Amino acid sequence: MEKVLKTPPKTPIQSENTLVDYKTPPPPLENQQTDQNSETSGNDSRKTGTPDRLKVPKAFKYPERYTSPTDLMMSPVSKGLLARSRKSSVLLPPTKNQPKIQDLNFQELSATWCLAPIRTNRYSYSSKAQFLTLQECSRAGTRAILITVRGLASSAIQTIGFWPSTSPAEAAKVIRVLPLVLNFAQFPLYGFGIRRTCLDSNVKLVGVLSLAIAKLTELRVLSLPFNDFSGEIPAEIWGMEKLEVLDLEGNLITGSLLSRFGGLRNLRVLNLGFNDIVGEIPHSLSDCVGLQILNLAGNHLNGSLPGFVGGFKDLRGLYLSFNRLSGSVPYSIGDNCGKLEHLELAGNFLVGGIPSSLGNCSGLQSLLLYSNILEEFIPVELGRLNKLEVLDVSRNSLSGSIPPELGNCSELSIIVFSNLFNPLPNITNSAGDSSWEQLSSMNDEVNYFEGGIPEEITTLPKLRMIWAPRATLEGTLPGNWGACDCLEMVNFAQNFFNGEISGGLSHCKKLHFIDLSLNRLTGELVENLPVPCMNVFDVSGNLLSGSIPIFNYSTCPYAPSFSGYPSELHELSAAYLSFFAYRTQVGTPLPFFRDGDGLAVFHNFGGNNFTGAFQSMPLAPDKLGEQTVYCISCCNNRISGQIPVNIGALCRSVKILDASGNQITGPIPPSLGDLVSLVALNLSWNLLQGQIPSSFSQISGLKWLSLAVPSSDPQGRVGGSQNYTAAPSTSSTQKSGNNGFSSIEIASITSASAIVSVLIALIILFFYTRKWNPRSRIGGSARKEVTVFTDIGVPLTYENVVRATGNFNASNCIGSGGFGATYKAEISPGVLVAIKRLAVGRFQGVQQFDAEIRTLGRLRHPNLVTLIGYHASETEMFLIYNYLSGGNLEKFIQERSTRAVDWKILHKIALDIARALAYLHDQCVPRVLHRDVKPSNILLDDDYNAYLSDFGLARLLGTSETHATTGVAGTFGYVAPEYAMTCRVSDKADVYSYGVVLLELISDKKALDPSFSSYGNGFNIVAWACMLLRQGRAKEFFTAGLWEAGPHDDLVEVLHLAVVCTVDSLSTRPTMKQVVRRLKQLQPPSC
Repeated sequence: MEKVLKTPPKTPIQSENTLVDYKTPPPPLENQQTDQNSETSGNDSRKTGTPDRLKVPKAFKYPERYTSPTDLMMSPVSKGLLARSRKSSVLLPPTKNQPKIQDLNFQELSATWCLAPIRTNRYSYSSKAQFLTLQECSRAGTRAILITVRGLASSAIQTIGFWPSTSPAEAAKVIRVLPLVLNFAQFPLYGFGIRRTCLDSNVKLVGVLSLAIAKLTELRVLSLPFNDFSGEIPAEIWGMEKLEVLDLEGNLITGSLLSRFGGLRNLRVLNLGFNDIVGEIPHSLSDCVGLQILNLAGNHLNGSLPGFVGGFKDLRGLYLSFNRLSGSVPYSIGDNCGKLEHLELAGNFLVGGIPSSLGNCSGLQSLLLYSNILEEFIPVELGRLNKLEVLDVSRNSLSGSIPPELGNCSELSIIVFSNLFNPLPNITNSAGDSSWEQLSSMNDEVNYFEGGIPEEITTLPKLRMIWAPRATLEGTLPGNWGACDCLEMVNFAQNFFNGEISGGLSHCKKLHFIDLSLNRLTGELVENLPVPCMNVFDVSGNLLSGSIPIFNYSTCPYAPSFSGYPSELHELSAAYLSFFAYRTQVGTPLPFFRDGDGLAVFHNFGGNNFTGAFQSMPLAPDKLGEQTVYCISCCNNRISGQIPVNIGALCRSVKILDASGNQITGPIPPSLGDLVSLVALNLSWNLLQGQIPSSFSQISGLKWLSLAVPSSDPQGRVGGSQNYTAAPSTSSTQKSGNNGFSSIEIASITSASAIVSVLIALIILFFYTRKWNPRSRIGGSARKEVTVFTDIGVPLTYENVVRATGNFNASNCIGSGGFGATYKAEISPGVLVAIKRLAVGRFQGVQQFDAEIRTLGRLRHPNLVTLIGYHASETEMFLIYNYLSGGNLEKFIQERSTRAVDWKILHKIALDIARALAYLHDQCVPRVLHRDVKPSNILLDDDYNAYLSDFGLARLLGTSETHATTGVAGTFGYVAPEYAMTCRVSDKADVYSYGVVLLELISDKKALDPSFSSYGNGFNIVAWACMLLRQGRAKEFFTAGLWEAGPHDDLVEVLHLAVVCTVDSLSTRPTMKQVVRRLKQLQPPSC
């Protein structure tokens, strides 16, 4: 049995040019003599065989200048150590026989230490290079850490580094390249949830950082990333004057940043990304004037973005993404940014505009600002960034038009204007902290652009991806795409584009993803589009017509491929392409497709007006490669003709075929059974006749088959199973020889399928109700947690919220409505919030309430009241909003007679509320309907900015409350007539309510004003407006002084707009986006 080493082995101190033998002879080294002396311990046997030759590292030389941060994406040491999320796996749980890192005495290290009584099977080495290496050593499945110092006084050590690894060989490779750490090859670029990490590493250091490290007075590099160090960084380390690189990324470091950085005046790299550091970024960090890489991403930092970051003249990489930073981006960030190459501020709570000073950062290559709350416009000054390669401003609250000046960025290859999937990393650390999931759910903005995509952008010579789904873009699609030699991915889905699809896209030979779905495109498809070579081609939900071309492509100049999530990030643009391809594959709507199934090829022509014969459909040829899921959909068109008899020979790799909702006639050909890869087949709602071919039995993997028939078909011919009859047979023994199934068999199959479907639905319902049943929990009444969505600078606890309201004292009540009373609460001096106390019994159970309110907590818009947090338990529920001192619109209208009427203010209020509703209707996923728009739910600040409150609360009501009375899910006078009569809610019901509010805003009448009683029952402000317009008396409608103060034509136009919002016909009512557009056209002059 081996003896546990508790002190350093008493071996002679070797010269710095020789190796210490540890139980086995070292491998021969270049220019070195093999040491023939070896030590043995006990009865250990020596390992036979010739070890690999390891080259002695050359003497360490600090590079005079750093390489470009674009080279930071990948390095030899990083290979195999990257993955999409940090997976925590510890080498060995700390035991009484396994010293932690704090137990090491760095002053006494003069030989090899192994932190476990095991024998090494790899050799660690050192030479004149002044660095300390930590290596894995193992035997018989046991793993530990080997620390090696050769002939060095501790005060001479200049580098300490340890990279987690999966094997001794990997550890040796790490050690071999460790001296390269100072060329920045180890430091990351972050973006859209991809970050450097170690995958399935089973070698990690644990414990806390030793104070003895600070005694290494010559230390210049401390690099211990992706381990499990915990606790705070010792204050003594912050005073190491010669330290130039501090790299502790991906650990469990806690605490806050020291307020004094004066001792680290030589610091060039500060990499503390993805730890658990809290607090603000201290101003003393500005003392590190030579800083070139500042990476604090992935922590819990709050406060504002300090203005001094613009003072680092040598700064090349600034990574502050995925924190809780608030406030605006300082204009000074562009003061000394000539060397800045990468700026990443994504995943915070930054507000205000994008500073135009960023146009001074002439060397900027990537600008990632996604998932914030940035407003205003994209500054035209960004067009001066002629080295910019990646621009991502998605998931903010930007508006205005997209500047054509971006076409001057000749290196621009990736542009993301909007994004529907969450790009924030889903990270859970070793401690099981899931706060990242909460942060990911809070940043869910959608930009609100105007106009279209300038052709100056689509003709960029290096453009590889342009991504802008659901960005409220309109107009025609760009017609000029230039040479588009590099273009690979285009996403303009869910916008308002009209006109034809440009033939210019046919020149983009590398294009493998295009999504133009859910627009208003018309015309025909050009047949030279490279559709057969695309992974995704989606034009569904448009108004396209004509026949679907054959798209003859004998060869694909660029073969689409997908090999999974990116693990090696050689350049940021390639990483973006790989990440978005991965997300579109994982998020595919195809049934039966799962992550890991391989490449999905999805061609969707559904929901248009395509005509022509069925055989003209482009089934994928073999040139698509080895895809495992191929889907083609042409459903809900007007395609006619018969299914071609040779369909089985056209594409044997098709797995999903949907041709439902067309006018296809004739029989189902037996050759359809040759599509042996089919998983889903939908031929329902057509005019098919005949029998189901027996060849269907060859499709062993078929999981879903639909031949349904609409009940309106008098003969049941639209895919009806009753007409799928077998050929006549004289006896039951001839059944196997028939060409089809009998009608009895088909009826049995249909009945069995229905029964199975019902059973599955009941099972799902059973487990759903069990999972979500809000049962009483032990101690549930004592649950006193407050969930916070927005940091207001002071702690929000159940106790201080209740205390601030005086235990919900009536003296602090500032309003009462259908959902509950609202109280004013001063949490701390000068910090005011509004607390809406909800009636517990009228809302859903706690779990359902939690799920719904978290959805509302993600909503951010300049004209929505901010939901700061909430509390929900079986005995108490309340919501925490920002406090607005201007009261509500109801009070404003009542007191209007005491102040002069200003048309600009009234117009601003009307536009603010319209914008808020348009955001809820068109930009939220899922769509949010307010259902109770009225003046008391519209709040004002001191500058008459309007904010919509109580949005989405109707969804929180219990099912018995939702449709019981309109007093709960609406207010008489504001409720749309169709909702009051049928309880059917839609976005057009909110439009009606908005129209009533607009009528009240510009008149001196209430929705159900007492003066209307003389006109009879049912007469309201809508009827009054219509009457006056019909009689040519529009002037009498407006409140006193408004007609004299405002432009008459504009006032009448607004009155007409309000009236059209309140018409009975839902199809005639405009959308809120149309209302916003019209009000902006009627904008009063600013002076």
